[in-house]
Amino acid sequence: MRKGYTLIEVLISLTIIGILFSFGFANFRDFSRRQALLAISRSMKGELRQVQSKASAGEKPAGCTTLSSYSFQVNATSYQTAAVCSNGSIPVKTESLSSGVTLTVVGDNPIYFKVLGQGITGAGAVITLTQTETGNVSTVTVTPGGEIK
Repeated sequence: MRKGYTLIEVLISLTIIGILFSFGFANFRDFSRRQALLAISRSMKGELRQVQSKASAGEKPAGCTTLSSYSFQVNATSYQTAAVCSNGSIPVKTESLSSGVTLTVVGDNPIYFKVLGQGITGAGAVITLTQTETGNVSTVTVTPGGEIK
């Protein structure tokens, strides 16, 4: 009696392993893409909260004479924060998104956070982040009261 595996048994085993690996890899790739989009969404929410906090505290950047608000401007692939002063707008930060992610805004653009906790100017906005490769979508909402969701 011979011990071992036949060639057909080995090939069937390798085929099954290959099929399982391909399904697992595809699911992992989709998961990692969704997580990358969620990370960008969380980062944007953090930036919005930081701008809101600076406005609430009345924190003026260098060169600003009288601060009236902070703005959050969204473009197709980036966003910019700036202090709106009596002597003009002073850019604070510009963030470019990774390739493959686009932004669209429904509502106010830019969003203005008033100083000393007076809320925002306008009716709020919904910012939609879309991954062009997968179609995955994430939204960031700024309500008329200034709540960031």
